[in-house]
Amino acid sequence: MKTAIALLLLLTVAPLPKIAAQNLKSNVPYADPAHERHVLDIYAPDAAKNLPVVFWIHGGGWQQGDKTDVQIKPRVLTDRGFVFVSTNYRLLPHVEMDVLTRDVAKSLGWVHKNIAAHGGDPKHIFVMGHSAGAQLAALLCIDDRYLKAEGVSFDVLKGCVPVDGDTYDLPPIIMTAEFRQRIYGQPLPTFGHRQKFGNDPKKHIDFSAVTHVSKDKGIPPFLILHVAGHPDTTAQARRLGAVLEEAEVPTKVFGARETTHNKLNADLGLPDDPATTELFRFLDPLIATDR
Repeated sequence: MKTAIALLLLLTVAPLPKIAAQNLKSNVPYADPAHERHVLDIYAPDAAKNLPVVFWIHGGGWQQGDKTDVQIKPRVLTDRGFVFVSTNYRLLPHVEMDVLTRDVAKSLGWVHKNIAAHGGDPKHIFVMGHSAGAQLAALLCIDDRYLKAEGVSFDVLKGCVPVDGDTYDLPPIIMTAEFRQRIYGQPLPTFGHRQKFGNDPKKHIDFSAVTHVSKDKGIPPFLILHVAGHPDTTAQARRLGAVLEEAEVPTKVFGARETTHNKLNADLGLPDDPATTELFRFLDPLIATDR
């Protein structure tokens, strides 16, 4: 009884945030013919016209997750004057990683071609993603082959925000994970990063965003968010940040303290959240550019 009363009081004092975007178009197909996961959701303010676009890529280890895993981001960002798009894509092991990545690129290509009809500006797109989505966001914004295939130039990308990814440089993370298993006498993973990205070491290099960084390529500015207390995501964030800075790409690496992998993502949009403060510091001046 006491537990029930305490729970009731907690919900009364601090209700769970609800997505309150003014307009939502769900399950919009972005391919023809479309697989059941070739769909995206579009959140837009009332009377939206020529607004900057946030393109969100969910996480889930490339094996699970859904475009509805957005927490309060749509409400917060539409209130701030964005159109927010969240996409699905086919998952491992039903397709291989290159097909999965091309799905996300195809979705972004659809957004570029069609978002004006939903109030968005196709020339002002920010790409964001969490965990596996962070790897995909970084790769699409650095390795231009995927978007070129969809007729999208880096010129339309105004910023990239990968959130707590651990796979911007695959060979070191594979070596680290497997070394930990061996040193503690544990079996190696049967479907870890090595297998997910293909057993060929050349594929590990090719799927690493750091491999494709170069100067004068038009790579957009980066804000790389990570959990400060996690050694793997911290090392990967710093590695990507260093390579981008060496190529003279405007980059900020921010380690959020007293948080976790999932909490960092869930808290994005809360008014007192330090990572959210960094996100808005990153977005605001870029929104004003050329508008």
